[in-house]
Amino acid sequence: MNSRLVVTFTTLIIFVITAMAVPLGLAYASHRTNRLLLDRRADATRFAELADQAARDDDHTSLIAEITRYADLYGAAVRVRDRDGSVVVTAGRFDAEDEEEAVRLAMSGRTTEDLPTISPFGPSRVLLAEPAGRDAQLSGVVLLEASADQARLDVTLVWGALAVGALIALGYSVLAARRLARWILRPVTELDRTTRAIAEGHLDARAHPGVGPTELQRLEERFNAMADAVSGAMERQRAFVADASHELRTPLTVLGLRLENLEPHLRQEGTVEFEEAMGELDRLALLVEDLLALARVEAGAAKEKETELGPRLAVWREVYAAKGVTLHIDIPEMSVVPEAAARVADIALDNAQKFVPADGTVTATFRDGVLRVADDGPGLDEEERAEALGRFWRSGAHANVPGSGLGLAIAAELAKSCGATLSLLPATPHGLVVELRLAQP
Repeated sequence: MNSRLVVTFTTLIIFVITAMAVPLGLAYASHRTNRLLLDRRADATRFAELADQAARDDDHTSLIAEITRYADLYGAAVRVRDRDGSVVVTAGRFDAEDEEEAVRLAMSGRTTEDLPTISPFGPSRVLLAEPAGRDAQLSGVVLLEASADQARLDVTLVWGALAVGALIALGYSVLAARRLARWILRPVTELDRTTRAIAEGHLDARAHPGVGPTELQRLEERFNAMADAVSGAMERQRAFVADASHELRTPLTVLGLRLENLEPHLRQEGTVEFEEAMGELDRLALLVEDLLALARVEAGAAKEKETELGPRLAVWREVYAAKGVTLHIDIPEMSVVPEAAARVADIALDNAQKFVPADGTVTATFRDGVLRVADDGPGLDEEERAEALGRFWRSGAHANVPGSGLGLAIAAELAKSCGATLSLLPATPHGLVVELRLAQP
């Protein structure tokens, strides 16, 4: 947008400069042409008087001497014709092609009123015609062809000065346009930076108003107010979830103990219901733990700490051995990752050991900043993979498997907290791949 504003401003400036410089250049060219006409017409008028006097006296000696000296001095050409059109005197070389037309006009008593406008591109010479004599008593015509080189040079210098001035003005104007565009768009740039930071998880990012149009400054202030309100609402929501989850842990623990204390007093036929109640209580406790973990992740509790990945995942070997599932860990030694990434790996391995049947295989690898946990279990179809990262989502086929439906949602928040990207991919020939791409330093 900055470039478009600069182009728009520059285009308008070009129009303004052109609208000023072109008329000035044309006005000077017209002025210089008129000055040349007046200067040479005065000479032509003097020669016309001399020609008329020579015709009366029938003596052209003085006229010849005058026009010859003039032609040598100014590099011009002068020709005198009588009233019959015959050439009487000539000094200098004539190159004019429209001489006959000029003679015809002069014979009608009309003097040259205008010349072609002088420009750097021409004409190189101009022709003037002046009748000799008065009114009906014309004795002839004086033709004066003069060089326009000096006039063309003057026009060229003025046009060049105007062009240089226009370029300088354009250069300064473009610089001013760039500064003006930056000033106008500074609040927009600031808002773009702030929204990008918020989208990346930095909810405390705010715009810094103070420069730019008043309307956009007000927009920044209102955006900050909106961001404060949204951030406050999210913080209160997180605090509520964390507090509720924390407060529920104690009564759930007490309830579990009391139910266990009631077990010796149950009749035989109530054993099944008791075990189901204890299972639901365990499920509720797991849900509370997961909600508390999710609230802590969203609050940024696991951002800075790092851990060694290999030993962290090695503890899962016993769990998998007890389930009859093979676990392959292919992780280079001294592979250090953020704590959040290690927790994502724990969640992926925990899910895999739930869904992979006995004699199945799970492989954990870490290469070039990409952590992959692949299994050969039943996996998920494309639609399920697209929804699996949502909160409380569970596949219909996994209804009897213990869990809260928050594991992958917590993994997604953990990935976001460390700047990583979490993806669910299909394994070949079947199964699921949990892929975590860490941000490159």
